[in-house]
Amino acid sequence: MLAPVTAPFHERLWPGPAGWLVAAGLGALVGLVLFPVSIALAWGVGAVAVVLGLVAAAALTPQVAIAGGELRAGSAHIPVDLLGEATPLSGDALRSALGPELDARAFVCLRGWVHSAVRVELCDPQDPTPYWIVSTRRPGELVAALAEVRQA
Repeated sequence: MLAPVTAPFHERLWPGPAGWLVAAGLGALVGLVLFPVSIALAWGVGAVAVVLGLVAAAALTPQVAIAGGELRAGSAHIPVDLLGEATPLSGDALRSALGPELDARAFVCLRGWVHSAVRVELCDPQDPTPYWIVSTRRPGELVAALAEVRQA
């Protein structure tokens, strides 16, 4: 029997607790608006709006993965053989990389509730994008997985 194939790295960038509260709170506000009309209607519509807000938050959460010989970040993907050096970023290094050092041509898959990322250089002469900056809660693991896949 064959062993299941697992990706060297996979992460879903779920919102933090505040993000889930905002999604639920917006749904609750929809219900609150309807209280003067009908309390029963307000509870029903509010409950549906809360559920839809939570489902939307989950559905719009990007994934970062290495699978099928590609690095995937959200809907973007690139073959790992076109990638260069990967550098973990956090704190001041991340702020600098996203601020004064940011190249306007760079691809950025960033989520504000994730406070670390990886910068991956691109080695594709036909692509004007110099590098990717990808949010991840596990930058060391992503860098190690990229190194492992490139050497395989």
